[in-house]
Amino acid sequence: MTHNIILDVDTGIDDAMAIMFAARHPQVAIKAISCVAGNTSVDRVGENTLRVLDLIHAPDIPVAIGARRPLIEEARSASEVHGESGLGSVSLPPSRRKLDDCGAIELLRSTLMSSDQPITIVALAPQTNIALLLRTYPEVVDHIERIVFMGGAVGIGNATAAAEFNVWHDPEAAHIVLNSGVPLTMYGLDVFFQVRASDKQIEDLQQSGDPVAHALGELLGFEAVDEATGQPWSNPIIGDAGAVCALVAPELFTFETHPTQVELAPGIGRGQTLVDRRAVQVDHDREPWPEVQIAVGCRPEDVLGLFLETVLHRP
Repeated sequence: MTHNIILDVDTGIDDAMAIMFAARHPQVAIKAISCVAGNTSVDRVGENTLRVLDLIHAPDIPVAIGARRPLIEEARSASEVHGESGLGSVSLPPSRRKLDDCGAIELLRSTLMSSDQPITIVALAPQTNIALLLRTYPEVVDHIERIVFMGGAVGIGNATAAAEFNVWHDPEAAHIVLNSGVPLTMYGLDVFFQVRASDKQIEDLQQSGDPVAHALGELLGFEAVDEATGQPWSNPIIGDAGAVCALVAPELFTFETHPTQVELAPGIGRGQTLVDRRAVQVDHDREPWPEVQIAVGCRPEDVLGLFLETVLHRP
């Protein structure tokens, strides 16, 4: 089975790993990549994406720049996690590939409408591009098989105590996508941090003479600096790449389906994904919430094995 996908990215460290995995997995065909502001500015996202495609010798894949900021609020980067460039300590040469001049929204529309079969959108960033697409060209809904998005959480957040970064960055966009009627899979923080490499695995990758393996080791081993304490810290997870793993190997994950909504009101709960896990769901004066398939658990060692085997495989 081949999964025809569109990637929507804000290429920081884990988006880069997701691109590497998707481009090298034999059952994934990337039809297009759209870029959006999130982990870093959209211009850097575009350049980072092209450089990662070069690194893995990917075939020509159309890449276009989209939204430079959320629908309502200003853009906010995550450079404290992904480094100034978005790719941590990895330095990749400039790419000769060119961005598609049509822009992300037009690229998304044309890719979907010209396909003879539905395409899955794998959204690994704030969902501004996807929301703009759905509002501008609602006819594309019939051409989307599913939207798998990295975002949200059943439990705690990371951008705030309640909200995960991608949803918090543009809650209105997430709300539009969530209520679009498209089948949805949420890959949130509940599994996001579970799939992690060991120090030995990272060291072996960093010492490899293979450019892809070495870059992967640098991405996994990047040490950020805590602005409050000045102390270095690292988080050797595959992050966003896990969402693509969940698409191609769902047997490695545990899913539950629950009514889910996004909190839009100002305050400490803004951007929270509200997941209704009650056995009896009764609320006064509430419209039904969309039912969302949610990844709530996984087999971390097996997922990591799938990821490493795929990315390190020489085509």
